[in-house]
Amino acid sequence: MTCAVSFSDLSRQSLVRFPAMSAPVLSYEGLGLVQGSGWLFRELDVYVGERDRLALIGRNGAGKTTLFKLLANKIDSDEGRRTIVPGTNVVLLEQEPDLTGCETLRDYAISGDSPPQLHEVEAIADQLGIDLSRACATASGGERRRAAIARALSLSPDVLLLDEPTNHLDLGAIEWLENWLNRFSGAFIVISHDRTFLTRLTRETLWIDRGKVRRAEVGFGGFEAWQEKIFAEEERAAHKMDAKLKIELHWLERGVTARRKRNQGRLEKLNQMRATRAAMMGPTGIAKMSIESDDVRSKSVITAEGVSKTYGDRTLFKDFTLRIQRGDRIGIVGSNGTGKTTLLKLLTGEIAPDTGSIKLAKSLNGIVIDQQRALLSGDKRVRDVLADGGDWVTVLGEKKHIKGYLKEFLFDPELSEARVATLSGGEQARLLLAREFARHSNLLVLDEPTNDLDLETLDLLQEVISDYDGTVLIVSHDRDFLDRTVTLTLGLSGSGKVDIVAGGYADWEKQRSAPKAAPAKPKPAAAEVLERPKAQTKLSYKDQRDYDLLPARVEELGAAIADAETKLSDPDLYAKNPARFADLTKEIEKLRAERDAAEERWLMLAEMVETLGG
Repeated sequence: MTCAVSFSDLSRQSLVRFPAMSAPVLSYEGLGLVQGSGWLFRELDVYVGERDRLALIGRNGAGKTTLFKLLANKIDSDEGRRTIVPGTNVVLLEQEPDLTGCETLRDYAISGDSPPQLHEVEAIADQLGIDLSRACATASGGERRRAAIARALSLSPDVLLLDEPTNHLDLGAIEWLENWLNRFSGAFIVISHDRTFLTRLTRETLWIDRGKVRRAEVGFGGFEAWQEKIFAEEERAAHKMDAKLKIELHWLERGVTARRKRNQGRLEKLNQMRATRAAMMGPTGIAKMSIESDDVRSKSVITAEGVSKTYGDRTLFKDFTLRIQRGDRIGIVGSNGTGKTTLLKLLTGEIAPDTGSIKLAKSLNGIVIDQQRALLSGDKRVRDVLADGGDWVTVLGEKKHIKGYLKEFLFDPELSEARVATLSGGEQARLLLAREFARHSNLLVLDEPTNDLDLETLDLLQEVISDYDGTVLIVSHDRDFLDRTVTLTLGLSGSGKVDIVAGGYADWEKQRSAPKAAPAKPKPAAAEVLERPKAQTKLSYKDQRDYDLLPARVEELGAAIADAETKLSDPDLYAKNPARFADLTKEIEKLRAERDAAEERWLMLAEMVETLGG
């Protein structure tokens, strides 16, 4: 049973366990909670300082959401003491808001024992673009999420617990929330799969790992380097003890490490694919997954010619033309209401355009993975979903034992007998991926695939997309995920024009923010034309030198960034040498900017090489 006290009741000596640099306003000491037949976690010490910006990281099922409920005093622990400064208001933004008994979103937003002021809720709702008069029964996931955010932020929190706050939000709403949190004067902890969101906002990290909570004085940007360091230390210790069994039990963590070591190669492959696509457009356990694919004879698998689509008096697309080739990874981005889902349905032949044509290769065979999980039934076992109740599943024509296949998807093999209803939301999403990825296909359609996935599963999904030799269409608001996976981005603004950009979200954002081209100059007189030098037939000396040397420079910069992030991941660095911590942070930002510029320069040169005929 939890014992709750206030900090005013504690002696000065009870506070010395917390770092002096961050006065705690909320803590749990000796926290333990039983779940099922055993302890979910035990002897945890967690504290929140008055201005903390914390990322809470952990696999699906590790207990992140449960820890939030304990910190918010929504449930009691079996052991431990919760301590809070008197008057501190802790607000929990739940992943799935409970709208039971509420007729409209407004009713929900001002519900509860201590509801927020209606005018404050409406002011935030207006900024988020949500109509609170919408009936709860017909509200979309995005509308429910915005109403929940408006309610949470208007409660004047001192400590804000955010559980997957970006789920179902479009890019505009995510950026608004980032700006609000940057101005927020209290503390917050955030659970999120959105790497960009975490990197921009957090300064410290809590990591739930195998029933323990570790804390690092680095934001999410330095988390992976710190995690690698922890795993490396554990593996060295395990080898010294000759604990082979212990190492075997850590197949998951070793798999994560192995995947991340392959990331550099995958990103290099992605950059090469983007360069090729840009040139085609002209001057304007080790988690290893496979997807069945066939040999698509036609290189062009989807061709859109002069496509237009109108709803009512609004034109979503006008004169849209695109040739999608086998192997393309297409990302579709834009705010809610700009037509992302409509464009996806047009490209897959689900709906017809008003004008123009959409042609699909006859051999195209797609699988669609959306966020509804309609294929899953709560009373079925994992075994039923994957292998129709048997022990074997066929992948790429090869029979695999269900327990081995589960391991590839980061599951404990013993979960084969578990009921779907007992799995967390993220585990259910991962199970759906495992089921669908075994099917025969050459087109993969992903509609908001990152919702409810933990970071390790996102690594897994990125790897399978990289290895897939078919075509991929992705609708997503996850900026980092798009930057790591897609070769071509279709950006929608709602004006009827579709931006077609070689690269990911960051490339589209650069194009949007780039200054508009100067007006075309008048045509020169005939005499001037005669004096114009001959057309360029090869790269200049400087351009050729940059083209040859930049790939190595990009690699050097990547290594320098990794080295700086490793140094930054030292959990004692901030306390020992805050100036060095600040210098390293600035250095990483500078190196990343230089790497981005080098990559952009090389892509431009690659396009020139293609235009000049190699």
